[in-house]
Amino acid sequence: MNRLERLVRENIRALKPYSSARDEFSGSEGIFLDANENPFGTLNRYPDPYQKALKEKLSQLKDIPSKNIFIGNGSDEIIDLVFRIFCEPGTDKVITFPPTYGMYEVSAGINNVEVIRVKLTPDFQIDFEAFFQQMEQNKNIKIVFVCSPNNPTGNSIYNIEKLLEYNTIVVVDEAYIDFSERASLIEKLPEYPNLIVSQTFSKAFGLAAARVGVAYANESIVALLNKVKPPYNVSALNQKAALEMLENYSLVQDRIRLILNEKEQLINQLSELDEVIKIYPSDANFLLVEFKNANEIYENLVNHNIIVRNRNSSIKNCIRITVGSAEENSQLINTLKNYKL
Repeated sequence: MNRLERLVRENIRALKPYSSARDEFSGSEGIFLDANENPFGTLNRYPDPYQKALKEKLSQLKDIPSKNIFIGNGSDEIIDLVFRIFCEPGTDKVITFPPTYGMYEVSAGINNVEVIRVKLTPDFQIDFEAFFQQMEQNKNIKIVFVCSPNNPTGNSIYNIEKLLEYNTIVVVDEAYIDFSERASLIEKLPEYPNLIVSQTFSKAFGLAAARVGVAYANESIVALLNKVKPPYNVSALNQKAALEMLENYSLVQDRIRLILNEKEQLINQLSELDEVIKIYPSDANFLLVEFKNANEIYENLVNHNIIVRNRNSSIKNCIRITVGSAEENSQLINTLKNYKL
């Protein structure tokens, strides 16, 4: 048994996965009388359980073999599956770096797994001394979650490779990587069998409603994810939507450029406002902005039907603002300019 296999829960190693009708026959032509489907309609057939066409397109785009790709019902399903595969409830632990994406902690709670929080430094980077200390003190840490570019701070996290030197699973959440100039850690997969890189179609591809997440990982980890997932976890409609965006990737790139241009204009306009104290560096499609009084600003914007995210509870007087269309951003700025007038 290798180091990676030792991290897997014993019951998952022994699990015999459900075999669906489409596992036993994978062709596309024929008279299908095997899955108790309704013979009428256009959505009457079960979808491809392994999303082969979608993986082939992603393989070409990312220059990574299909065997290293897993498709999930959003990235949140991937997070939950990783807990189920590697963490023994009530025994194992995970590390997160707050302030960060809240679903790591929610999934930990659902799976009865203790969370060790190693707070980011004031400039929102990993405190490696504190991390190393926790790794030495706790022998049951199975997973380390790091979000880069980080949500809600927007910045990229540096030196993630240091986390991979331990015998734990490291999940790098790259939901916003398409907006960043930094390279994806996908290129590090051949070096680190314990690395899982998650991405999504929700942000740059504009398919938040479709719920399509992607994990890039060692072939053994992908096999485990396929073993534990529900048989038909991504609908045919959602697979088709993702494929259409991949086939029109130039449109995705154009929209990314538009969003990034709008972000620069938004930074310039926000920096001129008296109520704004600081705009944090961002490699994502949003900005973390410190105001003199975040709660009052937030309520004022809501009263004008402009909905942002108040992060004051975790980062003092900070609001997270998604970059919208030119018209939406203009309304935001005008409302902020007229604040208290």
